Amino acid sequence: MRLIIIRHGDPDYEHDSLTERGIKEATLLAERLKGEKIDRAYASPLGRAALTAKIGLSKTSLTPTTLAWLREFDSTAIHEDQSDVTWDWLPSEWTKDPRFYSIDTWMENDIFRNSPDLKPLYDERINGLDQLLLENGYQRNGRNYAVVRENRDTLVLFCHFGVMCVLLSHLINCSPMVLWHGFVCQPTGVTILSTEEREKGIASWRISTFGDVSHLTMNGEKPSFAARFRETYGDGSDERKED
Repeated sequence: MRLIIIRHGDPDYEHDSLTERGIKEATLLAERLKGEKIDRAYASPLGRAALTAKIGLSKTSLTPTTLAWLREFDSTAIHEDQSDVTWDWLPSEWTKDPRFYSIDTWMENDIFRNSPDLKPLYDERINGLDQLLLENGYQRNGRNYAVVRENRDTLVLFCHFGVMCVLLSHLINCSPMVLWHGFVCQPTGVTILSTEEREKGIASWRISTFGDVSHLTMNGEKPSFAARFRETYGDGSDERKED
């Protein structure tokens, strides 16, 4: 079985939609997806992801099903006297606590213990994912999945960077903090992972592609900087800054 997870296009957060640039990105994505074998599609209910799905699938016969648990992972936590989403923390704040690096302990930090919405939001996402996989023949069993029914289908999920990292962390059994802070997925970035059944009846997941934007670069479109912060401190600003 194969999963394709796609981040929405360049966002207009104020209106929960796409910028003109984001619409162009999604249009180029549509050219890519028309050549993919996709069996079913799903999308976050938020406007920026829903519009990306609508445009991105416009050259296929697919209509995405809306899944509430694909909306952004919008938990915030108070740290260093400020409230931020978990992927916007400064490296010096979170890297000093080794518990953040393990899937077993990343929520045990005092900051997260004082964030009562964190675990319910996390559980909603991973439970939603596991239910979708069970419907497709794969049942969570410890760190892997029991193969109830072999499946070679391809599912595509249109969502957001934060929730995407939560889903991936569950599938490959690592802390989402490592993915949130160590990986970049630019708008309309395409991530692909597949099951591996090296032992009969036991499936694990492996990522073959993360955040690929070749559908943009091959058509002369520079990827949006929306996923990153400044490249060098001498840029003189804490804002995300493009060259």
